[in-house]
Amino acid sequence: MNTEKLLAEAKKAAKNSYSPYSGLRVGAALETKSGRIFTGSNVENSSYGLTNCAERTAIFKAVSEGERDFIGMVIYSDTDRLFYPCGACRQVMAEFGDELSIVIISNRNKAETSLSQLLPSIFRL
Repeated sequence: MNTEKLLAEAKKAAKNSYSPYSGLRVGAALETKSGRIFTGSNVENSSYGLTNCAERTAIFKAVSEGERDFIGMVIYSDTDRLFYPCGACRQVMAEFGDELSIVIISNRNKAETSLSQLLPSIFRL
């Protein structure tokens, strides 16, 4: 996984965030096994439950383009604090495998983890 390239793409995606309620701009960049990169930003809604996170936006874009095998994801927020994927994002990630490498980056911090660490008891049918 090319973390620096994914970080640059995630930062670009964060600029497209629609976050009038939280003010939190998040961008994600997802790398597929075929080498393609898909980005996403968070899109908020006044009915908070209809908000879509950057991580799911990137995954949905990839899946809608026929990609199903993912290597890793960089999640960026233009803050000093790290923001980890929510439960819904973790479960959507799990639909496509539990070995996804995840790097979470803010202006001052960085954490490297994996989906299996973030969601140790994955729900699958």
